[in-house]
Amino acid sequence: MSRNPATPVLELDPAVVRRARSLARKAAAPVVKLAQRHTTVSVERATLRLAGLAGADHERVPWVNHLVDAVRDQVGLEHGVTTPVWDALMRGEAEDVTVLAQKAASGSVQFRMPQGRDALAARRAATRAVGTGLKRIDTARRTRDRLIARLGDPAQQPWIYLIVATGDIHEDIPQAQAAAREGADVIAVIRSTGQSLLDYVPEGATREGFAGTYATQENFRLMRAALDDVSKELGRYIRLTNYASGLCMPEIAALAGMERLDMMLNDSMYGILFRDINPVRTFVDQRFSRQVHARAGIIINTGEDNYLTTADAVEAAHTVTVSQLLNERFAKEAGLEDWQLGLGHAFEINPEIPDSFRLELAHALLARQLFPDAPLKWMPPTKHMTGDVFRGYLLDGFFNLAGAMTGQGILLVGMMTEAVVTPFLSDRDLALQNVRYVLNAAGGLREDFHPPRDGFIQNRARQVLSEAVELLERIVEDSDPAGDVPLLAAIADGTFGLMKRPADGGKGLDGVVERADDYDNPAITALDAWEPPTSAPTAPRRTGTTKGGAR
Repeated sequence: MSRNPATPVLELDPAVVRRARSLARKAAAPVVKLAQRHTTVSVERATLRLAGLAGADHERVPWVNHLVDAVRDQVGLEHGVTTPVWDALMRGEAEDVTVLAQKAASGSVQFRMPQGRDALAARRAATRAVGTGLKRIDTARRTRDRLIARLGDPAQQPWIYLIVATGDIHEDIPQAQAAAREGADVIAVIRSTGQSLLDYVPEGATREGFAGTYATQENFRLMRAALDDVSKELGRYIRLTNYASGLCMPEIAALAGMERLDMMLNDSMYGILFRDINPVRTFVDQRFSRQVHARAGIIINTGEDNYLTTADAVEAAHTVTVSQLLNERFAKEAGLEDWQLGLGHAFEINPEIPDSFRLELAHALLARQLFPDAPLKWMPPTKHMTGDVFRGYLLDGFFNLAGAMTGQGILLVGMMTEAVVTPFLSDRDLALQNVRYVLNAAGGLREDFHPPRDGFIQNRARQVLSEAVELLERIVEDSDPAGDVPLLAAIADGTFGLMKRPADGGKGLDGVVERADDYDNPAITALDAWEPPTSAPTAPRRTGTTKGGAR
């Protein structure tokens, strides 16, 4: 998505903007180095999944978990999992990696760290095997590009993003197709509550989930096929979203890339702050997952909106900007391009505050101008939804209007029954009617909306940017000089979302391993060397004709 030239322009000091990005780069750099010095059990499991290892035992424990655990118990993971695994295969311990995992689960395989020619041979074999999965990701990306070229993208921005979440993938599918026919451009299958804390990826098609459906490879495949069918019916490509977060972030990213998902929730700090996952584990996992997303051509959605559910949306507005700048830096270091950065923000200011809508416009315009070529994801009100569906419907209308006036790229459909019930199909239909009305009536309003120089909106945006720079300066310059990763100290102090998360605490810490000098991971080697194709999209393309569900 490229910047619309009609989007209103804030008069921000370019030197302040440059300063903000420079500080974000300085804050991110030690975290990147930390990630490059460590691996995790999920990174190693993701690598085995790329090599084709799938399936689970009778208790539904995935074979990748069994194999990684066996290697770790016998030789450790500091050298990487693939060298001892393919050495075992070349020594005849099993005929393929699946049988090897099955034998490892029963304790009937002996692993070792090979040396010399044996090590070289094992690494070459592992590289070939992992390369198969990477080629599958490349093929999925090319398939997406062909379908978009043939079917077309939505006729207008923002893309309308709607959630389905029944817990049963076979119930989600008809709801998703119905939503697409009513005008949704992006279908998000929200994940079952608590899956982010599972240190394994469930296997197969699932029919039970709480407030969402489990993210599994088979569920991805089924929903993608169903949306391909409805895309052909409607004459526009319908995108699919899921969640690459939590303790299995790298694995879910790999599965999403192979099954051609189009967007993934993937925030650099969400799991740390809101799921108490260890910070080091999270940063190691998110770098690998974002490298996969970059290669797969997947748009990431970040989670800054969550900060405003725990902190005040006015007082903490600058922390959203800081997080967006950090997410941008981490993403670009991992190879993601501007068109893949669905940076998040939200309409969460207390509506009882005077000038609340003007404040929302200032914050939305600031994000739009700081990241002009990113498809910003604009999130609807949730914190101040009271159960009064009429008031909620009005608030959602104002949210949709703010999105239209400020040129947001991805607009998540707000529900008037937020915080009351899981939405019915009728609720979603009414919510989509709200979106369609506002975009049809005021979609071009940004051509006429020009905040006056030194007016309320301009000054508020400058204030938030200035406070963001001050916070970044404190993170980079005022932290403990003995600490080599200042951002970790800021997270431990509760800087973001009022959550204090120390670097040596949280879930999943025991799955973090410092790499040895001879660490080898063919997936990381290939992802580090990968460069985006020169034909990568920078804006939505519209070549098809819209049928059914046109807005």
